[in-house]
Amino acid sequence: MPPLTQLALTLAAGVLLDRLLGEPRRFHPLVGFGALAAWLEKRWNRNEHRIARGALAWTLAVLPWVLAALWLRSLGSAIAIGVDIALLWFALGARSLVEHARAVAVPLQAGDLAEARRRVGWIVSRDTAALSPTQVAAAGTESVLENGNDAIFGTLFWFLVAGGPGALLFRLANTLDAMWGYRTERYLHFGRIAARADDVLGWLPARLTALSYALLGHTRHALHCWRHQGPGWKSPNAGPVMAAGAGALRVQLGGEAPYHGAMTQRPPLGSGSAPDASSLFAAIALVNRTLALWIGLSLLAGAVAWGLAHA
Repeated sequence: MPPLTQLALTLAAGVLLDRLLGEPRRFHPLVGFGALAAWLEKRWNRNEHRIARGALAWTLAVLPWVLAALWLRSLGSAIAIGVDIALLWFALGARSLVEHARAVAVPLQAGDLAEARRRVGWIVSRDTAALSPTQVAAAGTESVLENGNDAIFGTLFWFLVAGGPGALLFRLANTLDAMWGYRTERYLHFGRIAARADDVLGWLPARLTALSYALLGHTRHALHCWRHQGPGWKSPNAGPVMAAGAGALRVQLGGEAPYHGAMTQRPPLGSGSAPDASSLFAAIALVNRTLALWIGLSLLAGAVAWGLAHA
């Protein structure tokens, strides 16, 4: 079987496994990884040489698992296929993202603001206790669009580049960025390498995700928002993704939001109507269409490789 065909089929199998099983309900490996990361940060985040200490902590947290995955893949083709499928299932968060988003959208649509606030607090870092329905919808929609890249398409991209170890590398690096990549006194220097590693690994996948959102939504509007609004966002990868996604949906996102007890003014994203529950459902549908596009293109490439090999 041509390598590209095998890669496409293992990708489809990993996505199917995620769709059927979702993330592990008990003993999730990321919980253990998070505990390891917290232990390393507590031990290594000292006043002196914080950048170097952060780099060493990042290396100790990530590389042993990636190297172990590479070693397992070297034991034989059948083992490599199983490892790739298992690692993609572990690294992919497509079903989980949709479940969390629907858990916000359904009560919001039904008028249960308290439950919608509670559930959106599970997926965003801003203060949610006093959010209005529009603010809840905006927070949820932004999270779906951004995490479409972080939890799905960045993982798929690196899987296509380097198989299961690539997907694992991206997911662990993204997790460390979420834990250490803050511009606060505690993490500004220690977490710098974690933030930069995530920026580098996510740069191309983010732009492919933004392009996919644009192609599958209001294309011209999405490209305009990407070009004019994306560069103003503090994250070099989240900006293009969320700007293109907001433009594709023709919805207004960004702007003022509460963080750590104070209102933070963020650049605007998209334009059009104010977000509501329907915006959340539309964002979920956009992510699902994008996932179908990526799988379809992967399988098409695999079929072409198979045809050329047997021509």
